Amino acid sequence: ALTVRFITRRFIGDYDPTLEMIYRHVAMMDGEMVHFEILDTAGQEDSLQIEEKIKWGDGFAVVYSVTDRCSFDEVMRLCFLINHIHSSPKRSSGGEQPPVVIVGNKKDLQFDRMVSTQDGENLSKALKLPFYEIS
Repeated sequence: ALTVRFITRRFIGDYDPTLEMIYRHVAMMDGEMVHFEILDTAGQEDSLQIEEKIKWGDGFAVVYSVTDRCSFDEVMRLCFLINHIHSSPKRSSGGEQPPVVIVGNKKDLQFDRMVSTQDGENLSKALKLPFYEIS
């Protein structure tokens, strides 16, 4: 839903989070046309699948739900994998780290919250990555 909102500027209520999709989008950023290919994962990958997807990416939004502690607990592992895979000498980029941001989603669901804003901020400080909470 976050990806569709970014591309269409509309929120969709009917969204199947188990479907993996690649979205293509062009946007003007800082006076330049930027072509995006966004892989919206289903979040149910095994280790080999997730490693291949991390190799594919040039930048990452690691998104968790503030209403799901298990999704938050995966953030550190995913950030570690991104760092490890992109610092590999096999990568042609010379080990340069891709941009990564941590995003806590569903901020509006305060009564269902299982992960505090402070938890997200503490993790982002520990990993030295930007952090945002959104709805």
